[in-house]
Amino acid sequence: MCPAKTTDGQQRGFVIPIGGAEERVNDPIILKRFVELCGGENAYIVIIPTASQLDDTGSNYETVFHELGVKKAVSLPINDREQANSEDYLAELNNATGIFITGGNQLRLSTILGGTPVAQSIRKLNAAGVHVAGTSAGAAIMPGHMIAGGRTGALPNEEGVTFAPGMGLINKVIIDQHFSQRNRLGRLLSAISYNPFASGLGICENTAAFIDPSGTLEVVGHGSITVVDPSDLTHSSMADANRGEAITLIGLKLHVLSPGATYCINERIAKPAT
Repeated sequence: MCPAKTTDGQQRGFVIPIGGAEERVNDPIILKRFVELCGGENAYIVIIPTASQLDDTGSNYETVFHELGVKKAVSLPINDREQANSEDYLAELNNATGIFITGGNQLRLSTILGGTPVAQSIRKLNAAGVHVAGTSAGAAIMPGHMIAGGRTGALPNEEGVTFAPGMGLINKVIIDQHFSQRNRLGRLLSAISYNPFASGLGICENTAAFIDPSGTLEVVGHGSITVVDPSDLTHSSMADANRGEAITLIGLKLHVLSPGATYCINERIAKPAT
């Protein structure tokens, strides 16, 4: 799935995957940066808590964003596909300067929101300049191909990852979250082994990739982002592997980026912080 098309002269909004467990009280650097992008004291943040099965997730984020000084923060408690057709919810989204998708279970997100007017609206609004951030499950669903599950560990294998369709806000990366904390290098490598079209982004907790309209990401937060760059990949054995077998990958490049470092997704160029 490709990102929605922009209209002539319109600049796309930022796409901001967060690795989960972002700081919300003491030095909430990621959420502050998101609020500033969305207009600061004039920001209108719409929260999508669908991935979470906790009743207070949406209201907790409303409190966090109000404490950061936004004009308005409102949560849309979408718990089934019928609610994802709500005209009232679509009206709230149309007022948004920023959309925040919470963590939880990414398959709840895809099965409840996939193909609905709410999902279509989020895609179109991002193409029209509205910034979209998502943490944990909310980060995983952003690409066209979403990691739905997989094994932990450092090495790729034939059973290392399972996919589901994502939201398609960005289509040249595959995202994994809680990356170093949950030892997910192997499943990101497994994901990349299927097709070197996409770069892999492994995002640590309390860390975010602020991806601008040109496709350049900046690392923000207190951890790192591991970039798996397959542009020089000369061989992947995924097509020939037997069930559960280890995978051969030759020619991969790996970048580990700390806060302030950048990576151009289109040109696949990494640069240190300046």
